[in-house]
Amino acid sequence: MTQASDETTHFGFREVPKTAKAGLVREVFDSVAGRYDLMNDVMSLGVHRLWKQAFVHQVAPRTGEKFIDLAGGTGDIAFALGEAGADVTVCDYNAQMLQQGRKRAADKGVTEGPLWVAGDAQYLPFASASRDAITIAFGLRNVTEPAKALAEIRRVLKPGGRFYCLEFSQVAVPVLDRLYDAYSFNVLPRLGQWIAGDGDSYRYLAESIRRFPNQDRLLAMLGEAKFGQTGYRNLSGGIAAIHWGWRT
Repeated sequence: MTQASDETTHFGFREVPKTAKAGLVREVFDSVAGRYDLMNDVMSLGVHRLWKQAFVHQVAPRTGEKFIDLAGGTGDIAFALGEAGADVTVCDYNAQMLQQGRKRAADKGVTEGPLWVAGDAQYLPFASASRDAITIAFGLRNVTEPAKALAEIRRVLKPGGRFYCLEFSQVAVPVLDRLYDAYSFNVLPRLGQWIAGDGDSYRYLAESIRRFPNQDRLLAMLGEAKFGQTGYRNLSGGIAAIHWGWRT
């Protein structure tokens, strides 16, 4: 696999121009939006719901706090934050995912929020020092330049505001890592083809997980972005991890 240059980045295992990645990622999520929630249940055997519950518990939202949920798509995290009393805005780059989120809100009878906003995590359409907390779940690895997104997140947080990231990470348990690789690259694309009619998009998702920084590297990136009180917690042996940091 080649190393990305200053003008290129990784789209799965491919090296592409940085200017092309956002459009390629949009195509992936345009393709899978309608079956996104079903595929999450199938490909994780429902475990993603437990990860998200653990994530929201770690975030510990308080009534009246102003949140942004980045890459919030179909609303799982936003709905949970709202149920805890937070004032939530979902910001997602993909219009099809936002449409699915609005539809789910209507189906659930949620009329008082969240607010749904189209936006790029690298250029957030929000005022500086305007939010108490920002979350992102399974979205940071799809950003063209994660360091830019982290800088933007810090800008938008109030002093003392907190950031939480739930993302696939590096398996830390021997044997499980090999089983997980075999599942990701052999089973997952077939499930994607069978259920969503798109095996290539789920092959990209598996590749993007392998390309994403591991737990310690992402922790270092938070420090480089000038977050304080940083840390992380592995879930399911490191298949996923929660990272956090405060704007100091």
